[in-house]
Amino acid sequence: MTANWLDAVKGDDKGLVPAIAQDAATGRVLMVAWMTRESLQLTADTGIAHYWSRSRNRLWKKGEESGHLQTVKELRLDCDGDVITMQVEQAGGIACHTGRESCFYRVFRDGDWVVTDAVLKDPHAIYHSH
Repeated sequence: MTANWLDAVKGDDKGLVPAIAQDAATGRVLMVAWMTRESLQLTADTGIAHYWSRSRNRLWKKGEESGHLQTVKELRLDCDGDVITMQVEQAGGIACHTGRESCFYRVFRDGDWVVTDAVLKDPHAIYHSH
């Protein structure tokens, strides 16, 4: 695999590109994160989703603490070259740090955000350092 394919990906002024992780079986959006050239290369090389954590200011292998790795089945680049989608198999069925399947667990109803998805596992049981 050559690095030339990375040249088609256009990051912002910080080199970041949004990445949307979807469940490969259902198509549900699990999470949105940021990628850099390096994290995208690591993802392609290993088959495991790697991101750039803006809060930690470092590379982040999804599931490195929780064990909830994302095995990437397909990578796609949009027409403008500035958004990545990934079809993933989500280990443990939990993508969100809140212990839910998806980070998108709130629905706008009657002028407010309503939590619609149950916590599948207590975050304190997932993240031992919290």
